[in-house]
Amino acid sequence: MADGWIRARLGGARGPRSLYGRAALIVFVPIVTLQLAISIGFVQRHFEDVTRQMTRAVGAEIAYLAGAVAAAEGPEAAREEIATLAPALAFEVALPAPEPAPDGDSWRWYDLTAGRVASELRERVPGIAAIRMPDSRDVTLWVETPQGTMRVGFVRERVSASNPHQLLVLIVVLGAVMAGIAYLFLRNQLRPIARMAQAAGEYGRGRIVPYRPSGAAEVRAAGAAFLDMRARIERQTQARTMMLSGVSHDLRTPLTRLKLELSLLEDEVAAPMRRDVDEMQRLIDAFLDFARGDAGDADGRADPAELAEAVVAEAARTGGAVRFAGVEGDRAAVACRPEAVRRAVSNLVANALRHGDRAEVSVQFGDRSVRIRVEDDGPGIPADQREQAVRPFVRLDPARNQDRGSGVGLGLAIVADVARGHGGILRLGESALGGLQADLVLPR
Repeated sequence: MADGWIRARLGGARGPRSLYGRAALIVFVPIVTLQLAISIGFVQRHFEDVTRQMTRAVGAEIAYLAGAVAAAEGPEAAREEIATLAPALAFEVALPAPEPAPDGDSWRWYDLTAGRVASELRERVPGIAAIRMPDSRDVTLWVETPQGTMRVGFVRERVSASNPHQLLVLIVVLGAVMAGIAYLFLRNQLRPIARMAQAAGEYGRGRIVPYRPSGAAEVRAAGAAFLDMRARIERQTQARTMMLSGVSHDLRTPLTRLKLELSLLEDEVAAPMRRDVDEMQRLIDAFLDFARGDAGDADGRADPAELAEAVVAEAARTGGAVRFAGVEGDRAAVACRPEAVRRAVSNLVANALRHGDRAEVSVQFGDRSVRIRVEDDGPGIPADQREQAVRPFVRLDPARNQDRGSGVGLGLAIVADVARGHGGILRLGESALGGLQADLVLPR
């Protein structure tokens, strides 16, 4: 509720997205708010009340001087009164004023107390023609009296407290120092969270980086839970791979015996059974490819365009109508598991040739990702069935021509698994050739 209220006041903005930015906002906003509240309270208390009291005292003295001058009999008597009272009141008085009174009051635009001083003086002293406060040191005013215009000058310290900025400077400096110290402590507390997020992100891309829990107790607990989760996933993956490797070994042995026994039979009798045995062999290989994923491949760096060109050349040698359409962007090697990427592209090409008459492969290098696109001229996959098509063991008979080949519905599932293992994604769409367009997107 509070978050929605804040976003509504900020025009829908959500503020900083990073944890550092949001934590800094939580720390600095109260500090700035506190400084503003203290500063406003100080300005009102100091610049309003203290200035008013000091100005009233000075205004009473000026009014007394102006009254004595007005009561004097003639200019000479008035000057005698001034000579007596001005030194005692610490005023510089000239009668008559050596220059005419200026038009209106004047002071610097950023002078916070000048307006209060002028209003109090005009309230306390009748007959003021003009007031000038050109700086923070002097105040000059012109007062109309029966003896002529009298100019009165005195120091600004009598109506305004000296060095009023010191408290404000102290608040700002101490606030900045404390904010810096708070930021250092905050960074030390958030660094373990950032390290854990980096380790989790790398693991999502199929790479295991060293990580040791540190920081506060809660962060250490979360880090330890992440390590336990990663270890369990690794053990499950290894157990699955070992189990399927054992199953593969156990199945390959009787298949080999069947092939040897079929070789002793006549071709007319053995031919259908050989096709069934070959189909079983392909199914076992597909199961193993899906179960193994890229667990057995080593991390490295490779040029995706070079891998795609190799897959296209291999498919063309076996008679496939496939061509390499070219590369967009600046070619560069990326961190990946080369064999897994090669296997994924090979599955996409084989899938395209199985369901279409021709296929095209292209590679595009972006700033943050690499896209390997495989297109065919087959029947394609309807948009409402594309999400289902990448699931394991799913065969879309109405959408794809199954008479062109056989399978267990693991081709696209293997590609999607490889993409997720690299932190990427598999996207399906409509090809310009009229069939399916499959984009394997990998991070750079």
